[in-house]
Order: sequence, then structure tokens, then C-alpha cells
Amino acid sequence: MDSTPVNWEALDALIIDFVSSENLIEEAGANSSPSPLSSPSSSSPPSISSSSYHARLIIRRIRNSIESGDIDTAIDILRSHAPFVLDDHRILFRLQKQKFIELLRKGTHEDRVAAIACLRTSVAPCALDAYPEAYEEFKHILLALIYDENDQTSPVANEWAEKRRYEMAGMMSSVLRASLQAYDPVFSMTLRYLISIHKGFCFHQGISSTVSDLTHRLLLEERDAPATPPESMYEVPPFDEVDIQALAHAVELTRQGAVDSMKFAKGDLFQAFQNELCRMQLDVSVLDELVKEYCIYRGIVDSEMQMILVPAKRNQSEVGHSLSRDCSSEIDLNTSQYSDVENDSNNSMLDGAIINDTEMSSKQGGDIGTRHGSEPTSGCEDCSTSWSNQCENTRALLRIRSHMNSEGNKRKRWRGRADEIDCLSDLSFPKSSSGLNPVKDKYELAIAMKELVSRGMAAEAVYEISTMDPDFFTQNPALLFHLKQVEFLKLVSAGDHDGALKVARSHLRPLADNNQSLEKPLKETLVVLLQPDGNTLGKDLPLNDLANTLQVSVGKRLGIKEPQLMKIIKATLHSHTEWFKLQMCKDRFNNLLRIDCLKEVSTNLIGAIKSRSNKDSNTNLSSQVTTTSSSTMTSEDGGSSSLMTQTQTSPREALWEESAIVKVMEFLALPRSDAIQLLSQYNGNAEDVIQQLFG
Repeated sequence: MDSTPVNWEALDALIIDFVSSENLIEEAGANSSPSPLSSPSSSSPPSISSSSYHARLIIRRIRNSIESGDIDTAIDILRSHAPFVLDDHRILFRLQKQKFIELLRKGTHEDRVAAIACLRTSVAPCALDAYPEAYEEFKHILLALIYDENDQTSPVANEWAEKRRYEMAGMMSSVLRASLQAYDPVFSMTLRYLISIHKGFCFHQGISSTVSDLTHRLLLEERDAPATPPESMYEVPPFDEVDIQALAHAVELTRQGAVDSMKFAKGDLFQAFQNELCRMQLDVSVLDELVKEYCIYRGIVDSEMQMILVPAKRNQSEVGHSLSRDCSSEIDLNTSQYSDVENDSNNSMLDGAIINDTEMSSKQGGDIGTRHGSEPTSGCEDCSTSWSNQCENTRALLRIRSHMNSEGNKRKRWRGRADEIDCLSDLSFPKSSSGLNPVKDKYELAIAMKELVSRGMAAEAVYEISTMDPDFFTQNPALLFHLKQVEFLKLVSAGDHDGALKVARSHLRPLADNNQSLEKPLKETLVVLLQPDGNTLGKDLPLNDLANTLQVSVGKRLGIKEPQLMKIIKATLHSHTEWFKLQMCKDRFNNLLRIDCLKEVSTNLIGAIKSRSNKDSNTNLSSQVTTTSSSTMTSEDGGSSSLMTQTQTSPREALWEESAIVKVMEFLALPRSDAIQLLSQYNGNAEDVIQQLFG
């Protein structure tokens, strides 16, 4: 199965919001309030604060209490933190029934006496005004007094079953989440949604999933029981059928299930959607493992083993104390070998220090030997130019951190969930006998290369990579081209056209000569010299996608496996795109879950710059057009016609009215794509389709 390019910065933002909201990392300050992403807004978003995290903790405690059969504790927590829930006698009656069963389950004489007292003082009074069937349920549960728990043929076998605990716990979680506005972080809901669509797409297309092992472990088949709609909502005006169908097909509900969900959400489609997503159960331990692996890979959190990183402001004597005896004498923090393209474009780096494709092999023996020939090699069996050379890796890391004026390691520390033991054993980093950490160094190198490029220091990245692996850019010429492209643009921005042309002649042209796909980007790059605003193009370059691509490529070269979460996101985003092509409509919940941001990727540097420039120049015009058009267009939240907006990519879909599509979906309980196909057979007439199938 194909995968879709991912905007890793957007995913980073979702992940950081998730780990902060769930308190999985140690924050630098005392205030660790979740970010505003923590609850995607519906029509009236609640205010977000640390109370959302505490509310989720309360819900987990109540859930755990009910699942373990401790109903008294659950009721006590409810009285302390959500007493309004117990005002609903339907809920209170179910809790008291379960308490009666749990007292009987203990089996002692004292508990049986307490169970009968519970019937007399709690269950019976609640049964009188809970709901019409409650009194019959009360009389039925009395049979538990004479039928044993292990009698599977008894009329109260279901009441004795422990699954009733989980049903009750799930229902209470659903009620409390909506009542306390304690929704899971956006990333958690986005992941549920994407995996659900991925599974449906693979089943519909009859194809196997490349990430099925992960998705089956992560997203469980079970769902929490739905919350019961308020009694006041039993008589409500009918909801728009487009809303009902959008919800039903988004989270795999029956039509009646979607109607009930809309009732509980008081007609708010987006709140109903969030409620249903949170009913889907994720294996939290698996999720935490995947997130932690991703965070370490991306440099969001530090690993368990602390890396040897030296701040730039420390002197050489301090460096010696931080490093092992084997490599401390080899460290050279001199950064003069880098070119400063912004201040000295004629630096010797442009003439020869940056090694291009044809020069790399010849430089392997001589250039590195000249730089480090006088340095001792005590404790290093092999100090050749290789990713596996621990001494060279450590030197490179120190040079990079020093050049970026690093203030030390500011990454957060993974703390995990307070009530769970972190079990990510496969990501622990063993120390070598010399005291260095070669596995961690590799992670740090890949992250450092990403950071260099994201800060515009492409020349430094090229130098360090070529130093440690002269063959890297021979196998990745397109990456070298784009890095040199960045250097070219920065020189143009600095007004050094001669230096830029030198880079183009020495590096860009030879690379394009050997790769036809680079000819067009080369021409587009050279055109920048002729543009009047060329001096501004090199500023604030959109470098994140290039930096991420370099990190992945360097990581593969270092033997670092791609995080499993990356595989899931790429596969599920691809399925999401293909699924809505089949449905011939846009995803109504795309923006709500930031899926649109995850797909915003630009692999063409010049194109991205032009696009940004065009957006800036057209801002005023766009606002005028929007203002003029607003009176004739229906807003996304204001009208039903936009709830399932047809795309303009297929001429066939434009033939049928939206009302006809929805009508066939409703009457035949069909997915949108199947409804459109049927309408195609009957010239778009919904009545003919229904009559033919039911006639």
C-alpha cells in the first residue's frame, strides 16, 4: 500500500500537545497546563486549562472503580466531583443495581445482609422514578438472591456477568466526558479516526494493510457504551439528514445510533462526533510506547541515557571533564571549517570544503587525515570516516551544538503515566565500555542534521555528513541538490550573486547534468537571480520538509528504524485520501482533527516560496472576494449543504443532487460511494433506485 507525505511539524505539534495534556513529560516550569489544542472546538468551545487533565483522571478513577466492582468508591468520587450526574435517577438506579450484585458476589453473610439493605434503601426507591422499565428490572434482579453466580443457565446470568461492569464503566465514561468537557487530546481522536477509516478502506477494497499488526493492537474492537440522551431530548425537531449520515458513516453507527448521539449532544454534530470518537478504545500502553519512540526519534524528549552534550559557552577544560578518557583529547570545537554564507560568501568552504559528488571519494583518505592526523586515537579501534566511528560522531555533535550556540539539552524528560510502569524496553540505550553511548549518538546525529537544515545551515550539514560518510550524497544526489539550493538562495538574499553562481556552477549544474529530474528545479532556482525581490527569497525559507527528509535519510544510513507511529500515520493518511475520493466528497471533520495540516507538505522549495509569496500578495484581494461572496455562500457551520461538500474532481458526481445522494444513503443504509453508483444507473433519480430495489 502506498503512503502519503506527512507534515512532520504538524504531527510534532499534535504529539507535543498530547504528551503535555496527558502529563507524560516533565515540564520545565511549574505550570503544565495543556495547550489550546487539547479539545477541538465544536460550535462553542470550552475554555481549556489543566482542569481538563484532572477531569480525565477523575473519569479514569471512576472507571477503574466500577470495573473492579467498587461501586461505593465510584459513587463517592461522583458526589465529590460530579454530583449532577447522580441527579439523573436512570444512572443512579443502574449504579445501585450493580452495587447490589457486587455485594452478593463477595459471598459473606455480612455482605448478603448489606445487599438486602441496599435493595431496601437504595435500589427500590430509585426504581420508582428512574424510567418506565426500572421497576420490572428491580423485581427481576431479586432473582440474584436465589441463583448462584456460576449458574450460566439462570435468568440473571447476564446480571452476574462481569462484562456488566465494563458496560457500566464505559457508559459512565461517555456521560462524564461530555458533561465535564474532558475530551481526549486531539491527537488521540485523530489517530482513532484515521485508523478506523484505514480499516474500512482496506476491507472495502479487499486489500491487506501494511500496518495491520500495529493498528489491531492499538485500536481495540470494543467501544464504550453510549450515553443515554436526556429525557428532555426525546421529543426534538428532526435533525438534518445530512448531519445524521455524516456522523453515521464517519464513526460507523447505525442511523438510529447517530440520531441518539445527536440527541445527547443536543444537535451539535461536532460534539456528537467527538463523543463517538472517544467511545473507541485505544490500548493506552501501546499508544504511549509508540509516542515515546516517536518523541525520542524527533528529539522532543530525551532518552533514558543522558547524551554527552557540551554547551558552547564552556571552555576546553570543562569539555575534558564531560567526555570519556578515550575521546576527550580528540575534541575540537573550532568551527572555522564551516562556511558562513550570510557573512562571508567567499569563504574557502565554497571553493572546496563542501565536498560534492565527484570529490567525495578522493577526499576520503586525504582530507580527513589532514584534519585529524595529529590527534591521538587512543581507545578508538577505527577512526575512519564512518557513521559507526564513535569518536568522530561525538566530535561532530560537539561542533554542531557549538556552532548553533546551544544552551545545553533543553528537551523534556519522559515520565510516563503516574499509575503505570513504562515498559519501552526496546528503546533503552546501552552504554559502551568506554562510557560513550553509540546508539544514542546516532539518534542525536540525525536530529542534529535536521536542526542544522531547519536553521538554514545547509553548508554545515553537508560538511558534517560528507566528513562522516563520503558516499552519502553519492547515493542521495537530490538531497545534496536541495541543500545546495538553500545555500544558493541565502547567497542571493545576501546580495552575493557571484558566490551564488559559483555554487550553481560547482554543484547544482553537475548534479542536474547527472539527473534529468533536477533540470527544471535548476532553471527555477536560477530565475531567482532575475527577480526584483530576490534579496528577500532567502529569508525565512520553508526548510522544515527538507530538514525532515534529511533526518529520515541520515537515520536510515545510521541504521535507525523509522518510528512505528510514522508508518501508521503515513499509511492511514493515504487511506483517508483514497477513501474520500471513493466517497466523492470532502471530509467534514478534516479541519477539526488537523488532518488537513498533516497533509500540507511541499517538496519543491522554489514552489513553496512562490506559493507563500502569492498568498501574501493576494491577502487583500482574497478578503475582498470573501466579503463580496459571503452574502451568497453558506458558511460551513451554518448550512446543511456544506456538510458533505462534493469535490470538483469527478464530472460524474456533479450530475446528481446532494439530496438524492443522501436519500439513497438513508433508505438503503449505503456508503456514499455506493449510493452515487446506484444513482448513475438510474439517471440520478433516487425514487427509481428505491422503487427498483424494494419493488
